[in-house]
Amino acid sequence: MLFPVDHYGLVRRGAALDAAFSDNQLAAAVKGGDLLRLIPGVFVRSSPAFGGREGAQRLHRLKSIAVATTGTAEAPRLPLGHASAAAVHGLPLLKPDIEYVHVINRKKSGGSVLGHRHVHAATVDDVELVEVDGMLVTSLERTAVDVAAAGSFAQALTAFDQALRAGADRDRIAQILAGRRRQGIRNARRALSLASGLSESVGESWSRAQMIEAGLPVPRLQHEFRCRSATYRADFDWDEKLVGEFDGMAKYGRLREPGTTVADSLVREKRREDELRALGVMVVRWTWSVLEEGSLPDLLRPWLGRLDLIPGTGIPA
Repeated sequence: MLFPVDHYGLVRRGAALDAAFSDNQLAAAVKGGDLLRLIPGVFVRSSPAFGGREGAQRLHRLKSIAVATTGTAEAPRLPLGHASAAAVHGLPLLKPDIEYVHVINRKKSGGSVLGHRHVHAATVDDVELVEVDGMLVTSLERTAVDVAAAGSFAQALTAFDQALRAGADRDRIAQILAGRRRQGIRNARRALSLASGLSESVGESWSRAQMIEAGLPVPRLQHEFRCRSATYRADFDWDEKLVGEFDGMAKYGRLREPGTTVADSLVREKRREDELRALGVMVVRWTWSVLEEGSLPDLLRPWLGRLDLIPGTGIPA
């Protein structure tokens, strides 16, 4: 059934009823898997785009929009914050807290979890609020700080990396952090000092977080190598001796040229790796599963030692 959708892509009960659909038809569409219920009275068409980690954040964005744009005119307009603001900004996060839609009451007390909303008790300066597509949300800088202060080092580094990549102001982030005295701030400050907008994905940020926490040498990011047939950019490199590459399958979708397949992209990557090795550069690759296992340091440490990239640990080849 072609239910009416608004400009956010949401199906709203009132609009559906006005278009001569019934509540029974909406319920049947949900039961049949054609619609997903975001909150009571607001739905979205089912899509493969909602699968996996990135898909879950896309769906949370729509749920956040549903919460932010549903209610009476008399109800206070609470800004979206934390992972929900990040979703609206299009800011990818590492394992975000998206069970509830996060809003901020702009007070020092009164936090609660009600229905689909997690209401955070916190003050917000007007300069820390922006409007995105008609919704009030915390700024990129404030959003990154809130996410970072509530998570692990890896989550904090990812939030700051991706915020900086999206154009956030590092000095403004530092100013917001300077005014905080809550738990998690020390962790967030450390992450900000090591954050880089050159990190192109959540997987790359998490990779670097594992290297840092293991005490491994911090790599250079996105360095270009001039090879025989082209100039290639590496996710990570150490002194042009060792290149590290995070292989998320989404990466190969981004590398695809018109009219080519993922298999074609993999062949090009193999040629790229061969040309880097021809320069005398060792290439090490890993996937998301390695990060989930926390085994990236174990993968890298022998190569860093063998190539004398860890002082005093040179291992004969």
